[in-house]
Amino acid sequence: MKKVILILSLPIMLGNLIQTLYNLADTFWVGKLGTDEIAALGLVFPFIFLMLAFGIGMNVAGTALISQHIGSDNHKDATAIAGQLFTLSAIFSILVSVVGYISIPHILSLIGDNTRVQLFATQYLQIMFLGAPTIFLFFVFNAVKHGQGDTITPMILNASGVILNIVLSPIFIFTLDLGVQGAALATIFSRGLFMIYAIYTLFSHRNGIKLAMHDLIPNKQLILQVLKIGLPASIGTSATAFGFIILNYFVVSFGSTTLAAFTIGNQINSLVLMPAMGIGNSLASIVGQNLGADNKERAKLAFRTALSLSIPFMAVGGFLLFLLAPQSVGFFTSDPSVLSEGVKYARLISLSLPLMGIFQSLIGVFQGSGHTIYGMFLEMGRLWGLRIPMIIIFKNITNWGSASVWHAMVISNALICIVGIFIYLKGRWLKKVIDQAPNTPLLDADD
Repeated sequence: MKKVILILSLPIMLGNLIQTLYNLADTFWVGKLGTDEIAALGLVFPFIFLMLAFGIGMNVAGTALISQHIGSDNHKDATAIAGQLFTLSAIFSILVSVVGYISIPHILSLIGDNTRVQLFATQYLQIMFLGAPTIFLFFVFNAVKHGQGDTITPMILNASGVILNIVLSPIFIFTLDLGVQGAALATIFSRGLFMIYAIYTLFSHRNGIKLAMHDLIPNKQLILQVLKIGLPASIGTSATAFGFIILNYFVVSFGSTTLAAFTIGNQINSLVLMPAMGIGNSLASIVGQNLGADNKERAKLAFRTALSLSIPFMAVGGFLLFLLAPQSVGFFTSDPSVLSEGVKYARLISLSLPLMGIFQSLIGVFQGSGHTIYGMFLEMGRLWGLRIPMIIIFKNITNWGSASVWHAMVISNALICIVGIFIYLKGRWLKKVIDQAPNTPLLDADD
């Protein structure tokens, strides 16, 4: 099982590494423009996360349903699900583009009173919203490939887009003198180019699922099946994104210096989180295919093995982050105030990184099984039930200042993992979400 998880997760980790390196490079280049510009990036990321919530939910639903149909050796229904996923994502991404572009200036005006930060954030977000279809449709490609157990092809295309993005960002930002807008334009152009090729492969290749135009005709029954699984994941992602918007509101109240430190710390933290996220994503495919094949014991073995891999990875990563926090934060900023605040945040959050190994594995299990309501509960509970109330309490009854945010993050991560383990042990996630009888189990240890 370790071999299976590592084979599937390593391409995801590599893709995440390249994506994270891009985010770090983007933060580095934008940081050269000034503290307000880098604070603006920290402000926009939750909005981008919110924008992508529906696409992420549909990606989760597609992976769960396609993997379970593949596990049941039912490629016809897997293809039908992929077609409906494409149609839903295309329509919704266009709606998101229009509504987001119009509404984002008004929404950002409600957060804080730093007009420069709001201006830069608005410029960045409007371009990102216009490019929403390029990201949503690439999610469809990811879901189809991950559902089939292919994590390498999406990694190659995603990595190619990110590498192009890294090359174009400084050109757009500095050479073309587009500033923060240049960073967003480079992202959309790079992703759009490889999204076109990714979608082309779904309609032209005969290796695995091959879409035809008739697969895109809306089918009420299949759409409802996708939405039943995808909406809880979308709601959970939306609630998480909106929770981080509220979290940013509290962070902004401590000043743009704290927001800049928060942005830098999160970028560094995302680099350390890669193994846990890769293992969690691979776990979704493994659990889905084995539940589709009625191999429940192997699905449980996958979770236990994932924990045995992700927790040590996160412990080592947390230790290194604690030791190298000054050098890591100092790479992005020379502002003494931002450096001091960023080091405090990075060191405190490093202590809870092993918990994120548990959390990501739990999310992978619940998404792969199609019981996304549990993942939604964990994501919403972590922010809305625990973290945000704690921040309010700590801010008002302690003298921790901005550290009240960091402490609330660590404690909420610990408590939600306890809740997640309890839900896992109840075992209701073991019921598969498709009706077909299984034929042959996939992803065996010898594959």
